Amino acid sequence: MTSFSDLGLSAGLLRAVAAVRYETPTPIQAQAIPPGLAGRDVLGIAQTGTGKTAAFALPILTRLAAGTRRPGAAPRALVLAPTRELASQIAETFRALGREMGVRVALVFGGVPKPRQARTLAAGVDVVVATPGRLIDHMQDRAVRLDQVEVLVLDEADHMLDLGFILPIRRILKDVPPRRQTMFFSATMSREIAGLADAMLQDPARVSVTPVATTVEKVDQRVIFVAQSHKRSVLSGLLRQHGQGRTLVFTRTKHGADRVVKHLAEDGVAAEAIHGNKSQPQRERALAAFRAGNTRVLVATDIAARGIDVSGITHVINFELPNVPESYVHRIGRTARAGAAGQAISLVDGAERAFLRDIEKLIRQPIPAMSPPDALPRAA
Repeated sequence: MTSFSDLGLSAGLLRAVAAVRYETPTPIQAQAIPPGLAGRDVLGIAQTGTGKTAAFALPILTRLAAGTRRPGAAPRALVLAPTRELASQIAETFRALGREMGVRVALVFGGVPKPRQARTLAAGVDVVVATPGRLIDHMQDRAVRLDQVEVLVLDEADHMLDLGFILPIRRILKDVPPRRQTMFFSATMSREIAGLADAMLQDPARVSVTPVATTVEKVDQRVIFVAQSHKRSVLSGLLRQHGQGRTLVFTRTKHGADRVVKHLAEDGVAAEAIHGNKSQPQRERALAAFRAGNTRVLVATDIAARGIDVSGITHVINFELPNVPESYVHRIGRTARAGAAGQAISLVDGAERAFLRDIEKLIRQPIPAMSPPDALPRAA
């Protein structure tokens, strides 16, 4: 299939697709949308940045358009996401694609006061996009009913389980009708995730667009072996070399992210941090500035490794390698999105070589070494 018109979408949704400048379906969209439109359950294996949101949003919007809206009714679609940032982007996609049909979307996540969310839910919505914990809060307050849900989506299921959301998910499932359409997406498929999928899905259409734990082909991956004490200078040098490129820098800890921002400021490089200790407004402002290009460098923990869809990220720099090798795949997937090229550079000291070996084993390829800028000493 080479165009969205081949997928069986309505004329209104085709206009919406054109308005948001989707040109041709991505592989996951081409494979998942037809069974989604047919009402089948879908099990999708795809890494981040492959267009999963539209793959489930377009079938849901088609279903909503075909039904009769009931004022004040409970939501007909529920999308669960692991992080606030991913939930926000999913809701934004639903609003953009559903603007012509006036779709009502409620965005529900923690870190902000509940009353405004409760008022939105009480007014009646078509789609709820939520993180599990805050959704359960509203369920306990009887601010939302899930007994009318026709379509349930679980996005980034592997990250959900990494964050310990298995029990909240099971709690939510008790309130969702068993007769429903379910769309389940994950970048990896462990035994635990496969078990959850089996419990949620009925005869699903299975779609897979990449081998498990592979990295984006257009990412030029490099490693610099450098002593920990020299990483700050190497990072500053790399950022000066990149000119006006938009760069995402990853650290392992929240305090480490703040230290990197402070050190970059001392080196004359403006940057902002995004991590779990930041308030939701702070995180939104930092992300908005990065997306708009007002901030060229964003320093993040793995909270940003998935779900942050910012176009034009030219470089990802791992100031510290993750100790979970799968996180490396999701980190570098922030660049080379939508067919663009990008570069991922990892700064590795002697204590991190074991992490590097685990990553290379997972992605089934060695990562070439490059020289640090300004001929700084390498790690021993």
